[in-house]
Amino acid sequence: MTSRLDITILVTTVVMTLKQISTRFSIAVHTLSLIAVSPNDCTGDFIAGSVNTNPVVIRRIMGMLKKAGLVDVRPGVGGATLLKDLDRITLLDVYRAVNVTEENQLFRIHENPNINCPVGRNIEQVLQAELKDAQSAMEQRLAGTTLDQLISKFE
Repeated sequence: MTSRLDITILVTTVVMTLKQISTRFSIAVHTLSLIAVSPNDCTGDFIAGSVNTNPVVIRRIMGMLKKAGLVDVRPGVGGATLLKDLDRITLLDVYRAVNVTEENQLFRIHENPNINCPVGRNIEQVLQAELKDAQSAMEQRLAGTTLDQLISKFE
């Protein structure tokens, strides 16, 4: 039988994973939005100040965004520019650029459940289908929202 502790550990793992995902993704969206709104000021330090994080984090994310073809970064003098129009960059583009998922799976299932338990024996197969559908729905939603649409909601 699955104990409350096992369930708590599973839920905590999912929440921690989602927190990490949302942080990298949200920093990337924040960074691209800032470049769009304040293109002349966008050095790594300026972006880090707006995000309220270490410039090293911004450099790492900028490298991912550059590799995905979303930004151009000027080394030395600093600064960055968008390589696509805002209405051509979707949140899904950003999500994929910052490598949010491992092996294209947003959710991971804990390893080695007890196969002598009816829950442990079946949890991966049953839960995996649900989680795959949830990921697909989320990605469809992200694909339907552009940075232009998002930025238009800023006050």
